Amino acid sequence: MKEVVMYSVDYCPYCKKAELLLNDKGIPFKKIDITSNEEEYRKKLGKLYDIQGKVTVPQIIIGNKRIGGYDVLNKLNTSGELDELLED
Repeated sequence: MKEVVMYSVDYCPYCKKAELLLNDKGIPFKKIDITSNEEEYRKKLGKLYDIQGKVTVPQIIIGNKRIGGYDVLNKLNTSGELDELLED
């Protein structure tokens, strides 16, 4: 299974939904809470993943691919594509 990383802030309801979805599916993931230095992390994420415009959270990375936030994660899960993305 590919590594899953989720950047989040502690007050974000979509971060909590993404975490719940991953936990419910039994998908191990590394959670990086950027709350304490949010502005700096958002800038770094924008540069690292070439994100145009505002960098939102959660930002979910599977392997080396940034899939985006909760809505995309949920859509991938519903379509069955999430399981495919997680395969090595």
